[in-house]
Amino acid sequence: MPLSEQNLARAEELIARYPQRRSALLPILFLLQAEDGYVSPAGVAQVADLLGLTRAEVGAVATFYTMFRRRPVGKYLVSVCKTLPCQLRGAREISAALAERLDVPLGGTDQSGMVTVEEVECLAACDGAPVVQVNTENYERLSRDEALRLVEALLRDELPAPTFAAAGSVTEPSTASLHWRLAGLGDPPAAFGATAAAAEPAATADGQPAARRIGREPSPPEPTEQREAGEPQPAEGAGAAAPEAPTEPEPPEGSGEPRRGAPVDRDAEAAHEAPQDEGPAPERGPSGSGEAGR
Repeated sequence: MPLSEQNLARAEELIARYPQRRSALLPILFLLQAEDGYVSPAGVAQVADLLGLTRAEVGAVATFYTMFRRRPVGKYLVSVCKTLPCQLRGAREISAALAERLDVPLGGTDQSGMVTVEEVECLAACDGAPVVQVNTENYERLSRDEALRLVEALLRDELPAPTFAAAGSVTEPSTASLHWRLAGLGDPPAAFGATAAAAEPAATADGQPAARRIGREPSPPEPTEQREAGEPQPAEGAGAAAPEAPTEPEPPEGSGEPRRGAPVDRDAEAAHEAPQDEGPAPERGPSGSGEAGR
């Protein structure tokens, strides 16, 4: 069965958090994916029996959400953003280069089972385009060569730190550990494994572990000037008001054109625009020539 006896106990722990068993469907699917590597047909049947649902109900949820897989993925899931800002910065070239290096189509896993590469929609980091994500952590502003070096490290089971690495900001060491955490079970078991990079981190001069970053750091922000409340607006520079649009000169007196701000005589205006009464139309003769019949 996809869920072991130990993880069935974990599943019951998740179910107990909800007023109805069926409400635990999403966490249970993450737990299933953590153990089995994907949501298999056998897993769908097991989850349906566990939650008192039909297989169709479980399958409908598993196929609706893209984070649930219908076939196994590698230890490292590499997702390349394909939305417009990343495309303009070379994302399609990156995904093509990674697929060629792994010798798989997009969505495929290399023969070692280590890396899966795919294209995805917006990863919500447009300022870091092009963005490559590994197990949901971003590696931003990558060149094609930097993306290839990232994948080479993953194939060696080495995991560089994400672009903006900080305390507590680390990439999950495997898709299994990622799905375990998404199930809501906290830190994944040790069996889901550390990487070679995590086991032997580099060190700085003061003996602290050094983050292995992939990707370029962001440009420093442009300085802005903040004015105090009530301070007058500058006459020129970045904070100056936009210039007023040029105005047309006033028409000279006696020209017949109304001056700006002068009251408008609506009755005279309407009389000017109304068609003139040209009198009754002439009677038409039998020949239709317009002459009155004699």
